[in-house]
Amino acid sequence: MTDLVRFEKVSLGYGRRQLLGDLTFRVTAGNFLGLVGPNGSGKTTILRALLGTLPPLGGTIEIAPGVSFGYVPQREQIDSRYPLQVLDVVLMGRYHRVGLGRRPGRSDRAAAMGALERVGMAGMATRHIGGLSGGQAQRALLARALVGDPSVLVLDEPTNGLDLVATTQILGLIRELHEQDRLTVLMVSHALNEVANYVDQIGLLVNGVLRLGPVDEVLTERSLSELYGIPVEVASFAGHRIVLARGHQRGGAGHG
Repeated sequence: MTDLVRFEKVSLGYGRRQLLGDLTFRVTAGNFLGLVGPNGSGKTTILRALLGTLPPLGGTIEIAPGVSFGYVPQREQIDSRYPLQVLDVVLMGRYHRVGLGRRPGRSDRAAAMGALERVGMAGMATRHIGGLSGGQAQRALLARALVGDPSVLVLDEPTNGLDLVATTQILGLIRELHEQDRLTVLMVSHALNEVANYVDQIGLLVNGVLRLGPVDEVLTERSLSELYGIPVEVASFAGHRIVLARGHQRGGAGHG
């Protein structure tokens, strides 16, 4: 497969403080990669380096010629108090095509409506962004990322703060976009059990160590127990993989 992004022995941090070191991985065309780790583990730092807003302290990051990114930030970073309609928010994803100081044209609006239709939001184009539910707002941000026809869709905690129904719908939509459009996807999350059932490859970032590979190879009880330093059980329920930490007390009661 074609490498769209390469990290080679990359070190990342802020100022002189190194947070992550020796990161080596690929984002290949047509892949769905999930990057999972606890809050503060460095997931967003990797995204910043990928998007070019954080230069590496060492190593090299290579982006293949012509590759573009559609970035979906955490919803908390979007100020819903701005008096913007959903369509206006989606059109922001066309600004790099429209040009500085120019107004979006008919083709831009058509593209924005097409992106909203892809995420099931065409009927809410004129709604105020601040009046949307969490799941609806996430779909609008997805449309904003898609309207620029990106090579790679990059998502930062897309299900954070969503209820179970909205989480399942958003993850299903992202998987559908990946499968139907062969869209390359990189998604970061702290929710291992959510991500594990949707991605093709998974990278676990724990204590500065990144372990990456196909889901079936990475999510084994032995591999996870070694990485997390506690006994871990991998179970299956209704066709979904579930990762559980085994209890240490007598009787072996597990907890999530």
